[in-house]
Amino acid sequence: MTEPCDLTAVEARRLIGTKRLAPSELLASCIDRIETVDHAVNAIPARDFDRARAAAKRADEAVARGEELAALHGLPIGIKDLEDTAGLVTTYGSPISKDFVPTEDERIVAAARHAGAIVIGKTNTPEFGAGANTRNVVYGATGNPFDPEKSCAGSSGGSAVALATGMVPICTGSDTGGSLRNPAAFCGIVGFRPSPGLVPSDRRPLGWSNLPVLGPMARTVADTCLLLGAIASDDVRDPLAYSVHGGSTREAAQFYPPPAIDLARLRVALTPDFGFAPTERHVAEVFADKCGLFRHVFAHTEDASPDCSGTDESFEVLRSLAFLSAHADKVRDRPGDVGPNVRANVAEGQRYTATDVARALTLQTRVYRRWQEFFQHHDVILTPSITVSPRSWRELYPAEIDGKPTRTYFHWLALAYAVTLPGHPAVSLPVGLDRNGMPFGLQIVGPRGGDALVLGVAHALETLLMGDVRTVRPVPDLAKLRIARPIREAEGFFGFH
Repeated sequence: MTEPCDLTAVEARRLIGTKRLAPSELLASCIDRIETVDHAVNAIPARDFDRARAAAKRADEAVARGEELAALHGLPIGIKDLEDTAGLVTTYGSPISKDFVPTEDERIVAAARHAGAIVIGKTNTPEFGAGANTRNVVYGATGNPFDPEKSCAGSSGGSAVALATGMVPICTGSDTGGSLRNPAAFCGIVGFRPSPGLVPSDRRPLGWSNLPVLGPMARTVADTCLLLGAIASDDVRDPLAYSVHGGSTREAAQFYPPPAIDLARLRVALTPDFGFAPTERHVAEVFADKCGLFRHVFAHTEDASPDCSGTDESFEVLRSLAFLSAHADKVRDRPGDVGPNVRANVAEGQRYTATDVARALTLQTRVYRRWQEFFQHHDVILTPSITVSPRSWRELYPAEIDGKPTRTYFHWLALAYAVTLPGHPAVSLPVGLDRNGMPFGLQIVGPRGGDALVLGVAHALETLLMGDVRTVRPVPDLAKLRIARPIREAEGFFGFH
């Protein structure tokens, strides 16, 4: 019999609305799952069970009174530990903030609560989201639910693991170099990077930068769309969330239910590497095998990529600006409390000149315009979500791929940041396992502003592929996780070495 915590968010919300599932019953099931398997993976280290139970009781009472229920009414949610959450410790994965308890929710958290979601706890993240391997010196490492010795990627790693193991039906995340898409791929769930400004941020230090975005994560595309509809909005605090004065351009109905897409009408480009990403041979071969199972359903497929020349150089410079803005003072004042990834980015940024920044912005614009030309002839692009199969979480980052050294500690994320730089929406969809028995993610990239299209394509593909054991969403072995040794007993659990 399916446990309530294993229901999709859409199904759980339907049962709550028809009085067949109480929010308190769903919450109790989620708490039980956390308490029985999280010792093995360390996904939700900061928990808010007492306040969650009180909120669930109020949600029960609202249902009993026959009140109009919001879209996420009664659904437990995990909040990434980079996002300020009122009354709950928010560490950003840093010892500098290990005791910080915000007095107010940031916008994405407030929006989820307003839509009826119940915050159950904070999901683990690398220090300030840097590095895409979910490890820090505050809460330690988060293990992959399919093999806790391996990385769950990041930086929304705790959210992905919590979803894969049924601890919660929905989670928040954020993405610069793939932080929504990378852990989704490694853990077999859905992570969506929206167009910049679709999910407004009231805390982004460089408000005009299109690189960092907030977004939803879930186990299915429909669940992802349900959460997106609640957190997408116009908001004057985010300069990228602009709209025509007096009107709104971001409505929930655009995204949920996911739009119906006829795959047979699509022109699709397929590329294992965007022409430059250091993709592991194994990943490229699995990608070709997976696409071979379904590429015939599209109107036209072509092995092609936009011209991404200059992407590495531009992204490296522009990414460093965000680290300079947010963390240069920490590196200066408390260097012993800042990890190697953050220090490396700040030091890199301090070496650049205004001429370097101007060149990076010019390259970004050139890449953007080449992408617009490419999408005149293609509807979507399909790629692997990430360049490697999951490796040990003790490896801070892949220093080499197939024997070739990587450029930077984030070069292995190039399949993701190739999409970040021009600002297009993309989703990572689970499509079975790779040859190592680990989850494999398919990245679906849409045109400028094509968020609804990307999600519609993902939903149509998900529906098509769920009937094939080679492409169905994988599920971790919960029985093994229940009896696994606590991950905190593993050597190297805390720290960066």
